[in-house]
Amino acid sequence: MLYGIAAATAALLLTAALAALLRTIALRLGVVDRRRARPVALLGGVAVMAGTALVAALGDWTDVAPLGPEAGRLLVAALGLAALGLAADLRTVPLAVRVCAVTAAAALIVPYDVLGVPAGLLAVAWIVFVTHAFGSLDHVDGLMGTVGVVTAFALAGCAAAEVMDGLAALLSVLAAALTGFLMHGWHPARIVPGRCGSLFAGFVLASAAVLVHAEREAGPGIAAGFALTALATADAVLVLVSRRRAGRPLLRPGPDHLGHRLRRLGLTPQGCLVVLGTAAFAAVLVGLLIDLGWAGTDAAWWVAGVAAAVVAGFALRPVRDPRGARERRMARGARETRMARQTRRTRPARPDRVPSRPSVPSPGGPASAGRDENPYARV
Repeated sequence: MLYGIAAATAALLLTAALAALLRTIALRLGVVDRRRARPVALLGGVAVMAGTALVAALGDWTDVAPLGPEAGRLLVAALGLAALGLAADLRTVPLAVRVCAVTAAAALIVPYDVLGVPAGLLAVAWIVFVTHAFGSLDHVDGLMGTVGVVTAFALAGCAAAEVMDGLAALLSVLAAALTGFLMHGWHPARIVPGRCGSLFAGFVLASAAVLVHAEREAGPGIAAGFALTALATADAVLVLVSRRRAGRPLLRPGPDHLGHRLRRLGLTPQGCLVVLGTAAFAAVLVGLLIDLGWAGTDAAWWVAGVAAAVVAGFALRPVRDPRGARERRMARGARETRMARQTRRTRPARPDRVPSRPSVPSPGGPASAGRDENPYARV
């Protein structure tokens, strides 16, 4: 207990300090992301990864809180994905490469001896999906960190109930590190996690959900795992369905996530974070109660019903793609320019103007002209 408190405190403070330091370095080096036309540092994931790895490795090295083989492999695989995410933040890394890397890492983590090969392959696919779904939560400042904190704490409780002390310690340290990151990641965010942080945190949480429920019965395990990741899953499904219905590319970014739609309903960024964070906490609480045996699997159907209603309600509302609208405006402008050029080429010559009538001087000279400017006004 004392080590858990000390480790969580150390991870929180270390991550907060690293985030402040890396923010300055990122701004000087130009490693930034554009949020509402303002530059935001893009190395927050490095702070989360370093804070979690250093504290967890120190506990394992001192043998105060050994991670064990499963948690150790999970941490090593997550560090490799974090390095790939950092490369994607600095340079362009294709999505196919990231998906293949997450698939390979998940294949090394899934316990096939417990699940079997068919269920293990389904678990690998689920880990890949949830990992990238967590990455899509970064569309609202602080949302990915908030959802990650509540999910990590709930999974730590599930792991402790299953006497998986190493995994519980790793998840507790991750939750504390994400809390330290949120000290700089609330709206308006001064630093964002980027792909480095989303791949690291998403993979650890998705893989931990599989490891914790691997030896449970299929019904309660699937129900608890879904509830623990319900918000990220609902957001990803909403994006895929809405883009499919609108005929837009599935992988092109767009303003069609849950946070974007709540903003169109009139909520502020802080309001969106509160609403989505509360929804994530409620779903995670249901998953924890199912895992502890204090609620039946039927409770997961309530979570699934609410998520399906939200997805269906938002998916029926069309979303304009500003990038597509801009492209259409540019194409229309180019078409109008071509038509104007053709019109100028085919327009007939303009007839000469009729010369205007010359002015007649005033009979009285300059003095009378000043009194009567129009000589034809009098008869």
